[in-house]
Amino acid sequence: MKNIELTQGKTTYPENTTLEEFLKLPYIEYSPAWEYINGEAIQKPMGGGKHSLLQKRLVAVIDGLESSYEAFPELRCTCGNRSVVPDVAVISTNKLPLDESGEIISSGIDFAPAWVIEILSPAQSQTKVTGNILHCLRNGSQLGWLIDPIERCILVYQPNSLPDLFSGKDILPVLEDINLTLSVDEIFAWLQRKN
Repeated sequence: MKNIELTQGKTTYPENTTLEEFLKLPYIEYSPAWEYINGEAIQKPMGGGKHSLLQKRLVAVIDGLESSYEAFPELRCTCGNRSVVPDVAVISTNKLPLDESGEIISSGIDFAPAWVIEILSPAQSQTKVTGNILHCLRNGSQLGWLIDPIERCILVYQPNSLPDLFSGKDILPVLEDINLTLSVDEIFAWLQRKN
């Protein structure tokens, strides 16, 4: 394999590094995770408190539903010559890759999740995050959310349509098989702490 070196916030490696070579690197799972986008290794920025709290609550709410889906924080999703680590990946339980003992495999999934949720961090490029959501949609995802805690709004992406901007009391679209009614205000209310 080529000599590849990854350092915090920057990559140094020969041009033409392949996805297969990237996935063999032992430290791509360090926190924050590394992603492979357009032939380049990019480390995700740390999320912070608001990011972590929204991520935690979304996973709990989705997993608390009676549905055939499970939510996973920071699960590697590799498809279409890209390897990304969405903040939340929602996957149909019948598509979960299991090993011989019936446990989920540790390397992530090699397909796009049904629903991809990203929570924008202050140090994160909205263009790169949007690009990851659009890539997932082009490769099989049915729904994408981009949550912006600063603007208190959520961009919703669906295949073959323009994105929609939701705010305030707007009820957010979810996967067809999931019975969940959630407004933008309800999501951002999770950030409030009472003394």
